[in-house]
Amino acid sequence: MNGWLLAAGMASLGVAAVHVIGGHRDVVRPLLSCGLTDEPKRVLHAVWHMVSADLALSGLALVLLSLRRDIPGTGLVAWLVAAHFLAYAAAFLVVTLSVSWPRPLLRLPQWILLLPVALLAAAGAA
Repeated sequence: MNGWLLAAGMASLGVAAVHVIGGHRDVVRPLLSCGLTDEPKRVLHAVWHMVSADLALSGLALVLLSLRRDIPGTGLVAWLVAAHFLAYAAAFLVVTLSVSWPRPLLRLPQWILLLPVALLAAAGAA
């Protein structure tokens, strides 16, 4: 068993749960009730669901890879998941730091959840 990948997978599943529960309350409901026109509103709603699926499927893949050593390409898949979580974290950091909010790193703290998954998956891939 690869403990790093197991930790990354469980963390990703935790991030997915936070995304689905907290994101629905804090992002989706306000989005669907705002004055934005219907097409962009529905595209953003679909993208939110796509991210939900991505977080959950990444977590499941990492858990599976952690439990089975006989799967070819385990390291490559783990590196790709690490890279995409790093990209997600970087996107939140760039967007957060591009606005002039007080304490911006805590205003959009999603990067705090995404970065550990990237680091754990990278450790497990090495």
